Amino acid sequence: MPQKSTARIGILTAGGDCPGLNAAIRGVSKAAMHYGMSVVGIRDGFRGLVENRTMPIDNPLVSGILTQGGTFLGSSRDRPHKMKVNGKTVDMTAAAVRTYKRLKLDCLVCLGGNGTQKSALALHQNGGINVLTLPKTIDNDVAETDITFGFDSAMAIATEAIDRLHTTATSHQRIIVCEIMGHDAGWLCLGAGIAGGADVILIPEIPYDLAAVARHLARRHRAGKRFSIVAVAEGIVSVEEAAARAGAGGKLSSLRKAPSHLEAFSSPGSEAVRLVQEPVASRIARQLQSLTGTEARVTSLGHVQRGGSPTPFDRLLCTRFGTKAAELIAKGRSNVMVALKGNECVPVALEKVAGRKRTVPPDHAWVQTARLTETCLGVD
Repeated sequence: MPQKSTARIGILTAGGDCPGLNAAIRGVSKAAMHYGMSVVGIRDGFRGLVENRTMPIDNPLVSGILTQGGTFLGSSRDRPHKMKVNGKTVDMTAAAVRTYKRLKLDCLVCLGGNGTQKSALALHQNGGINVLTLPKTIDNDVAETDITFGFDSAMAIATEAIDRLHTTATSHQRIIVCEIMGHDAGWLCLGAGIAGGADVILIPEIPYDLAAVARHLARRHRAGKRFSIVAVAEGIVSVEEAAARAGAGGKLSSLRKAPSHLEAFSSPGSEAVRLVQEPVASRIARQLQSLTGTEARVTSLGHVQRGGSPTPFDRLLCTRFGTKAAELIAKGRSNVMVALKGNECVPVALEKVAGRKRTVPPDHAWVQTARLTETCLGVD
């Protein structure tokens, strides 16, 4: 066990909220205090660091927050090197470093996803300060870790939603399209889709052919199935869109600028005509209804997936991540992310994490599991 330390650490939570943030703050803080460190909370992510908005953290403050959702420190998506100030984008790295030094910190612990990993590394490389990160996101797409905290809780929420959709779908003999978060990674949709028994699962990593989906639903109807559940990840692309992306040099931004369905409308009292992109789940439902002749409805879970109390798995994972972070700092380690590899929490150099994204491999075991249970993945 490391010797007692007199180190002083700061903690901030950045990016979108998710279940487990408070549990992770608690894990870091309690273990840090066990090693004799003092702990400072930074409010509202990196913006709070730039603006020197802090609060002391002691044992009573973090007692009883293990089961609470969200983050009592607050969060934001601001990045120190590209921060909006009075309507302009400004590099505020120097201000962040001044706060770090003013607080006499020895290490800054940052809880967040891909953007947070990059911002933390930039602070270390450009500001010369010590950082340590924990991988947080419901998308489960942070590189170099088997799982991120928040993912299991969000998957449980999405799975329960799909469970509930089964009863209403069968009562009315409908197709129900359920849109699930995940950005450009399909982990959440794939996991919840399999666990909830979705009949079709569409993820960004496997371009879909809507005609193949319609044929699958038609076969279910002929077999006497009264309903179908289609789980759709928010970042999916069709085979046609994937081809357009390839033609644009593989740039996702080029694809997003050419949405597959636009609707024109005029504002009341205005002659201006605006174009609105139809949500992907709505488009899928509309097209499937046309192709199959079966009534289709849409459910978008949205931010419900990011709220509420963390699952027991996430509570344990957050506590393990947090205590490992404090242990590493007590040993003098920094500028790493705490990752889960197998059953061990291990440090990984931030350079291996920042700027990389972990998506679903086409040959992943979950993909094979879905296929063996006759789940359509958007292709024949």
